[in-house]
Amino acid sequence: MADVTANMRPTPSSSSIPFNAPLLSAFLSLAIAQFLKIFTTWYKEKRWDSKKMLDSGGMPSSHSATVTALAMAIGLEEGAGSPAFAIAVVLSCIVMYDASGVRLHAGRQAEMLNQIVCELPPEHPLSNVRPLRDSLGHTPFQVLAGAFLGCIIAFFMRSPY
Repeated sequence: MADVTANMRPTPSSSSIPFNAPLLSAFLSLAIAQFLKIFTTWYKEKRWDSKKMLDSGGMPSSHSATVTALAMAIGLEEGAGSPAFAIAVVLSCIVMYDASGVRLHAGRQAEMLNQIVCELPPEHPLSNVRPLRDSLGHTPFQVLAGAFLGCIIAFFMRSPY
């Protein structure tokens, strides 16, 4: 009987929700970054806009904060040599490159297209088209600010054991 119980998986802890530092760090970083956008918008535009909490783009990058917190928390928990850390770092690099590259330029193109549509005569079939969203990507500084925020959150959320 002792051999059977020795090979069994350990039972979960008394807590019904396990502590998952990487997951909690990622979601907390996302929430804090989105919340901070209200204040950075106020600082830049001198107006309060709570809708910024749900928008993409802006300062800091919540995408960068999320993936950096995930990678950092995995690195702190499993070590920099773990395959999970390698995957998280590669994912982070792709997301941050996309945020400051492809999505930033797509937003700038949307801005130009909106300007072109505004200059169309009223009788043109596209003159009443709803404007495209132009706040899609991030400047490199916004991406770095999000990454820094993610590192800080992951550091403070690291596993207590």
